[in-house]
Amino acid sequence: MSGRGAPLSQFIIKVHSRCDLACDHCYVYTKADQSWNSRPRAMSEEIVARTAGRIAEHARFHRLDDVRIVLHGGEPLLAGRPLLGRLLSILRDALSFVPEVDIRIHTNGLLLDEGFCDLFAEHGVRVGVSLDGDRRANDLHRRYADGRSSYDQVSRALRLLQSRPGIYGGILCTIDLANDPANVYRALLRFEPPHVDFLLPHATWDDPPPRPAGRPAPYADWLLSVFRLWEEGGRPVDVRLFNSIIRTTHGRSSLTEAIGLEPSALVVIETDGTYEQVDSLKVAYEGAAGTGMNVFSHDLDAVAAHPGVVARRTGLAGLSRICRECPVVSSCGGGLYPHRYRSGAGFDEPSVFCPDLYKLITNVRGEIKIQRHVLPAHTLDALARGLGGEQDIRWLAASQRSLQQALMTTLRTREDARAAWDVLVDMESRAPDETRRVLTHPYVRAWAVQCVKGRSPARYLANIAAAAVVRAGAEAELLVQAHDGLVHLPTVATLGPVRGETALLTAGPDGILLDGRETASRSVRTLTSGTGYEILLEDSDPYRDCHQWPVAPPLSDEQADAWQAAFDAAWRLVEREHPSYAEGIRAGLNTLTVLAPPPPGREASSAARQAFGAVAAALPRDPATLALLLMHEFQHVKLGALLDLFDLYDENDPRRFPAPWRDDPRPLEGLLQGTYAHLAVTDFWRVHEPRGERFLRWGRHTASAVETLAGSGSLTPLGDLFVARMREAVTRMIAEPGGAG
Repeated sequence: MSGRGAPLSQFIIKVHSRCDLACDHCYVYTKADQSWNSRPRAMSEEIVARTAGRIAEHARFHRLDDVRIVLHGGEPLLAGRPLLGRLLSILRDALSFVPEVDIRIHTNGLLLDEGFCDLFAEHGVRVGVSLDGDRRANDLHRRYADGRSSYDQVSRALRLLQSRPGIYGGILCTIDLANDPANVYRALLRFEPPHVDFLLPHATWDDPPPRPAGRPAPYADWLLSVFRLWEEGGRPVDVRLFNSIIRTTHGRSSLTEAIGLEPSALVVIETDGTYEQVDSLKVAYEGAAGTGMNVFSHDLDAVAAHPGVVARRTGLAGLSRICRECPVVSSCGGGLYPHRYRSGAGFDEPSVFCPDLYKLITNVRGEIKIQRHVLPAHTLDALARGLGGEQDIRWLAASQRSLQQALMTTLRTREDARAAWDVLVDMESRAPDETRRVLTHPYVRAWAVQCVKGRSPARYLANIAAAAVVRAGAEAELLVQAHDGLVHLPTVATLGPVRGETALLTAGPDGILLDGRETASRSVRTLTSGTGYEILLEDSDPYRDCHQWPVAPPLSDEQADAWQAAFDAAWRLVEREHPSYAEGIRAGLNTLTVLAPPPPGREASSAARQAFGAVAAALPRDPATLALLLMHEFQHVKLGALLDLFDLYDENDPRRFPAPWRDDPRPLEGLLQGTYAHLAVTDFWRVHEPRGERFLRWGRHTASAVETLAGSGSLTPLGDLFVARMREAVTRMIAEPGGAG
C-alpha cells in the first residue's frame, strides 16, 4: 500500500458500458465526456477479480467496518446473470472479513425478472430503479432509441420488486420542471418504494439547467411542492434529499453526496479497470473524471491521494468564498461537486443550482424548526385515561429524542465541544443503536439543559461521545470531563481516579486509558426481572441529582443486591396485577435512580421533567410499595412528555388550587401532575384493596381534584378533553373496584 491516507469506502463498479435506453438527459452518453465509446462493453472476470482484490486490500489495510458497492453502467443488467453472479461471488468472498458489505445495483429495470431477483436475493443485493414519474413524465426522456416508451417495462419491474421487499432498494427520479411535482410524487408512491432519490438534472455554469423566465429558483419550488405533500402525508417514504436537509440542520450527516459537508469516500471503476472520480464529472469536460490510474498498476490509496479526489474531501475549506460565508452551507455543502464547474474557474464556484438549494434548505428548515410530532387520537385518548401501551409510549419517546437533539445541536459550535460533536456524528452513522442508547439516557438530557443555561460544562459532551465509542467497540481519543476525581461515561462505567478537571481518554484495542494509564473501572449496574425486563440502576451519574429528594451515593454490592431482589418482585407484581400499566412502563422506563433514605416512616420517590425515561426512589419497605412507586412516578414521566408537546392549560394563570392530598395549595400544573399520578395510585389500590380505606380515600381525592381542574377555567380545549378522559377513568375505577388493572 502506498500510504495511510483517509480511506475510500464507496465503490461504483461499471459492469457494462452500454445501455438499452436512449435517455436524452443521461450524463454518460449526452454530455461532454464520451469516453464510454472506447471502453469494453462488459467488465471481464479478470478485471472483476482485480477490482475485488484492490477493494479487499484497501479495506483490510484501513480496517474498514463497512464497504458500500454499487453495480452501475450503462445498464448493468446487460452484463447478464452469469457474469453478475460470478462478480457477486468474487466480491462477497474477497470481502468476507468486512463486518458490513452493502451491495446495490442501479438499473433502468427493463431486463429485471425473477431470475435476476433470485440472484440478488442470494447475494444480498438491493435494487434501485430509475423512474421519472407517471407515463407522461417518464417518457419525456426515458425512451428507447426508436422513441418507444419504457414505462410499462419499468412499471413491471417495480411491481416485481414490490413482491420482493427484501431486495427493493428504491426509486431514482430526475427532476424535469415540465412535470407536475404532485403527479410525479404520487406516481412514485404507488410503487411503495422504501426510498426515493430526487435528483437535480446534471448541469454546469457552461451548460446551465433550463429556467423559466422570472423564476429564480424553480427547482426549489418544484421540490418544496413535494416536500409539503410528504410532510402532510406523515413522511410515508424515506426521501433522502429531505431527510438529509433535516439531519444536517441538526448537525448530523447527510445521506446523499448531493448536499452536505461530509468528505467524499467514493471512487468509480470502469469496465476496463480504470479508476475514475465521481462519474457525474463527465458533465464538465472530456476527461474531467479521469485519474490516469487502473486496478492493475495502482492501489486505492494512490487514488485517494489524487488531487481531484482530495478536492472533494476537504469539506468547508474546499468551497468557494461565497459558499463558506453562506448561512446554509452546513446543509448545502456547495451542492454536488460537478455542478460547480465553470470554464476558467474550475470547481471553485457555488453550485449552478445555488438559488434553488438556498431556497429549498431555508424553507425546509423554517417549516420543520425542530422535528414535529403528532400523536394519534387513540394514543392521546389512552394516555389521558392514565394508561398507554408500548406504541403510545414510543410516540412520546420519539418526541423527547427530537427535543434532546435540538438541545445538543446548540452545543456543536462550542469550542470545548466541537471535537466530541464530530465523534458523535461519526458514531451515529457507524453505530446508531449504541449511540442512541447513550443519547437517550435520561441524565444526558438533564446535563444538556443545564449546559444550555450555562450551569454545566460543555466539555462533558466528550464523556457522552466516549460512552458511544466504548459501547460500539470503536476507537477514539477525547479530552473528557472529571467530577470529584472520577470520569463518568453515561450508561457504561465510572473510571478513575484522575487528577484535575479533565483527562485524556483513549479507547481502542487495549481497552480504556486515562492520561495514558490503565485505571479502575466501575461498570454501571442493571436491574433485571425474571420476565426479561432490564433497566439501569443509576447510582453514579454526576447529573442524576435533579430530583426533589437528594440522591444516594454509589451502592455497595449488598445494597445493589437488595435493589435487585426488590425490583424483581415488584416488577412481577406490576406485570401480574397491572398489565395495562406494565406495557407502557416497560417501553419507556430505562433507568431507576437511587435516592437517599428519607426520614423514618416516609417513602421517597420522584420524576424529573428533564429526565424522560427515569424515575427515582429510595429502597422502600417492601416490593409492593416499589411497584406502586414505579406506577406513580411513571405517570409524571408520561405527562411531562405530553406537556412538552401540547398546551393543556394557561401557563400564565398565577392562581393556586387546593389538592386533597396536600396541606398547601398547588399551581395548576402541580395539581394536574398530582391528579394524573393519582389515577395510577387509585388503580393500584382498586386491585389490591378493592373495598379498603386506601382505595376509597385515593378515589375520592382524585375525583375531587379532577373536578377542580375541570372548573378552573384555565384549561385549553385539548386540556378540557384530557381532563374529561381522566374523569371517565376515575369514575370507572370507583364504580368497578377489584380485578386486574
